[in-house]
Amino acid sequence: MSDRGMSKDARPKLFSSWPGLTRPSRDTSAGKKDVDARVKPGHGKRSGRLVLRIAGAVAIVLVMVAAAFAAWVVSLGPLPLAQAQQVSTTVIDRNGKLLRAYAMADGRWRLPVDAKASVDPGYLKLLFAYEDKRFYAHHGVDPLALSRAGFQLLTRGHIVSGGSTITMQLARLIEPRHQRSVYAKLRQMVRAVELERQLSKDQILDLYLALAPFGGNLEGVRAASISYFGKEPKRLSLAEAALLVALPQSPERRRLDRYPEAAHAARDRVLDRMVEDGAVSKDDAAQAEATPVPKMRKQIPILAPHSSDQAIATMKDAPVIKLTLDATLQRNLEALARDRAIAQGPDVSVAIVVVDNETGDVLARVGSADYFDERRAGQVDMTRAVRSPGSTLKPFIYGLAFEDGFVHPDSLIEDRPIRFGTYAPENFDMTFQGTVPIRKALQLSLNVPAIALLDRVGASRLSSRLKQAGTNLVLPKDEAPGLAMGLGGVGITLQDLAQLYSGLARLGATKPLREIVQPNDGRETMRLMDQAAAWQVGNVLLGTPPPENGVHNRIAFKTGTSYGYRDAWSVGFDGRITIGVWVGRPDGAPVPGLVGRTAAAPILFDAFARTGKIPAALPKPPRGVLVASNAKLPPPLRRFRPLGELVRSGHDQAPHIQFPLNGSRIDVDQSEGGHTAMPVKVAGGVLPLTVLVNGVSAGDIDSRRQRLIDPPGPGFARLTVIDATGAADTVVIRVQ
Repeated sequence: MSDRGMSKDARPKLFSSWPGLTRPSRDTSAGKKDVDARVKPGHGKRSGRLVLRIAGAVAIVLVMVAAAFAAWVVSLGPLPLAQAQQVSTTVIDRNGKLLRAYAMADGRWRLPVDAKASVDPGYLKLLFAYEDKRFYAHHGVDPLALSRAGFQLLTRGHIVSGGSTITMQLARLIEPRHQRSVYAKLRQMVRAVELERQLSKDQILDLYLALAPFGGNLEGVRAASISYFGKEPKRLSLAEAALLVALPQSPERRRLDRYPEAAHAARDRVLDRMVEDGAVSKDDAAQAEATPVPKMRKQIPILAPHSSDQAIATMKDAPVIKLTLDATLQRNLEALARDRAIAQGPDVSVAIVVVDNETGDVLARVGSADYFDERRAGQVDMTRAVRSPGSTLKPFIYGLAFEDGFVHPDSLIEDRPIRFGTYAPENFDMTFQGTVPIRKALQLSLNVPAIALLDRVGASRLSSRLKQAGTNLVLPKDEAPGLAMGLGGVGITLQDLAQLYSGLARLGATKPLREIVQPNDGRETMRLMDQAAAWQVGNVLLGTPPPENGVHNRIAFKTGTSYGYRDAWSVGFDGRITIGVWVGRPDGAPVPGLVGRTAAAPILFDAFARTGKIPAALPKPPRGVLVASNAKLPPPLRRFRPLGELVRSGHDQAPHIQFPLNGSRIDVDQSEGGHTAMPVKVAGGVLPLTVLVNGVSAGDIDSRRQRLIDPPGPGFARLTVIDATGAADTVVIRVQ
């Protein structure tokens, strides 16, 4: 019924149920009168107050909801990031390759990840396309992804893609949920926003890639890739990348070592989805789907176990420890030691250490033939064990003799029966060679010439010089250094021997070995012997006859065998590295027939071969080194005479340097036009008298027993005068 058909009395009744509302009249003046007549005084004010009350109530409710939400967020407490960022301690080599990892206290493998440096970009592209297309655009929660997931659920009746971002998944990993619920999802969203405020996108990605579950005790893409594929995730095939994307969705139901079929199907679903989205071509996906999935886990690498154990004991609580070792070389030498130990017998072990001559860095350390072989005491690091060095200290005896200037590599020396008090040294083969050059005596490792030279050099001086070069010598209890130390009567470690021999390669300056990479390690070089003497020793050792598998004149090396066939040694160097080898039983029991030349030297040459590089040339001779045949040597240097043979007749006296005095400081004017000659005056001695400066001949002294010589460079210098009978006097001066 229209308004026109209604009576005037009936019309207002239609609005009676809406308080304060009336229908206006066509006549505005009449309507105004009608409204004024119908609206009671004060009714408009009451209506406004009602609206304000409703608005106020709504505002209060909103404030209460916001306050409750804020209180709930606060009640969540801070994110447990410190606990989430804990990872397995990993030991890496000089190039960042994994040497060894240690499981966490609860048995989980969680390796640190640097997505940009150590993860395949193809895998990351696949991960973003499947899990979070807008990872770098959103702030923890992606409304578009949530809307898309909801729409797909409504239209298809099942979950096609999740709405959780990678940040939300990380929040769930940090605070695991026990069941799906709206509350749990809301908590993830709140935590995701917090994560985005505290961490950068790269940090969030790295943490997710370290925490994502991959079945069993494997967490993170590195642990999964190493365990399933036997390699770092830096280079992955499409099939491998798709599998690693699929596994975290349901890690236990898709464990490769238990449910490979489920893992295979999940990987293929990832590939199919990528084909639908256009991220992967059909042909590439088909080829990847034809690839079988691994069904067994591989072992986490355990390279350089002794070095790793020592490193974590030194660098406590460090998540990543970088060593100077080279993983490839370490792996090759561990295989070499294992194979050679098996050939030597069931109780014999092998230790190898490789040192970079220039830096003193340890490039490889093989502490035993097999770390897990209990019979060979595999967990004992034989590179750090104190053992008898046999003849391996002889080169340093000869080096000090060269430095003192009373012999030259081409001087002659007697190899015949001799007695020093109650001590009568004998050669290894119980024979004597007669008169031989010093060079040959060292190359053949003759015992009698070495002890004769040590008697002249002094055992205490040899001991102090080796200690000065950074070596820890272990003498028998309550014993002073004696002549027996020249044949192995002292204890030393393989790493210390390698350090000493690298000093020969460095022309007489040793450097403390370094294995843990640390900034500002403060290592300084230490003096072993003069440059000329060190070069002469290296030049002699270069001519040592090599074993059957070796090449002549490539490696300067020395062998040694301890008393009772307990230790076999071989230490050698080229212009780049020094390698030391020890063979024997860790318990110190004798091994019949264990000789350095046949047991250790072949391993040494094989170790050089397994570096993959041709041996580098030794340093060139320093300036002033005397290179001459025996016939052209100064008379006092042509033949070595022990102190006991310096018999004189009449009133002959041994030479004595009157100037300069021992320990004196000599100021030399080396400016242009200045007087640079330094006088040397000698009393006594049998002519001709020869002057040597730091082991290098500076000419003969005339009948007046004085000579002007060119002073050495600034620093300490050793000045020696030798007469025709071999008697000598030496002083040490400081030139300024």
